[in-house]
Amino acid sequence: MKDVGKVDEEMSKEHKEFISEEDGELRRIKEKKLKELMKLKEKKEGMTHTKPVQVTDANFNKTISSHPLALIDCWAPWCAPCVVIAPTVEELAKEYAGRVFFGKLNVDENPRTAGIFQIFGIPTLLIMENGKEVDRIVGLVPKNHIEARLKKCLE
Repeated sequence: MKDVGKVDEEMSKEHKEFISEEDGELRRIKEKKLKELMKLKEKKEGMTHTKPVQVTDANFNKTISSHPLALIDCWAPWCAPCVVIAPTVEELAKEYAGRVFFGKLNVDENPRTAGIFQIFGIPTLLIMENGKEVDRIVGLVPKNHIEARLKKCLE
């Protein structure tokens, strides 16, 4: 028969090895999960803009395709109503950060996209869902009007 002290010592040694292996595995799982969460956070922060982002002919399709819901402000620097609506668009970008992407397309510098969407009057706000135009607001309108149209898309 084995000595009780020796059995306790052997079990303790096996138990310690098991715990040590388990701790190592848990540490690896935690590290992997932390890396995944950090990547997700970086991706989300990259998509969470609190100000409208410049959109061009070159990046328009990629930009609207990579955001489920986007509002694109089609404007020109010489357009007084465009200048007046800009702070409203910036406010909305801040309030809807993470839910709606806000972009600004200078129609003078990006005539191809303006032509494709037949932008004849500015400001024009294009509301894009999954890369497709779902709504359009033309002219200077109050914030609550824009917000109501966005909320329809968020429902």
